[in-house]
Amino acid sequence: MAMFPNMTAKGFMLRPFRKGDERSLRKNVNNYNIYRYTGLIPHPYKMKHARQWIKSSAALNNRRKATELRLAIVMGSEVVGGLGLRNIEGHKAELGYWLAEQHWGKGIMSKAVKLVCNFGFNKLKLQRIYATVFIQNKASARVLEKMGFKFEGILHKYHQKDGRLIDALMYAKVK
Repeated sequence: MAMFPNMTAKGFMLRPFRKGDERSLRKNVNNYNIYRYTGLIPHPYKMKHARQWIKSSAALNNRRKATELRLAIVMGSEVVGGLGLRNIEGHKAELGYWLAEQHWGKGIMSKAVKLVCNFGFNKLKLQRIYATVFIQNKASARVLEKMGFKFEGILHKYHQKDGRLIDALMYAKVK
């Protein structure tokens, strides 16, 4: 995305997904422990999924008006996670993210969420960034709470996963 500069934090960089990311994206997201807490990531995650994600991300990031922002979390030359804003509508957007399991618990996602929220509030002029978390995903809820998101309630039977309806926790941060 032309308007999104690469951002660097201690130990990683945020940048748009690009051609060449397919192999490390597939390697790091193809994990049942990531799949079970996300609504949109398939499992097993195949090379065709990675190619399609990179292609559609480039198309989205090149639009004049942002409706979705997809960023890779890169360490060295490897994609180890992803996060972004989707459903960007007027003053609000939905935050979503994933991180390779070997990097869990190191504060990486908290720093990445902070960078994206600052971008959303300051550059996209958002007033509200919200996220839903599968009710069992305590670590993701902690990331949001640590970054100043407030718990707004339980959304009953909000997500559908593997033929089951799952409750979600709704969090939001307002400017």
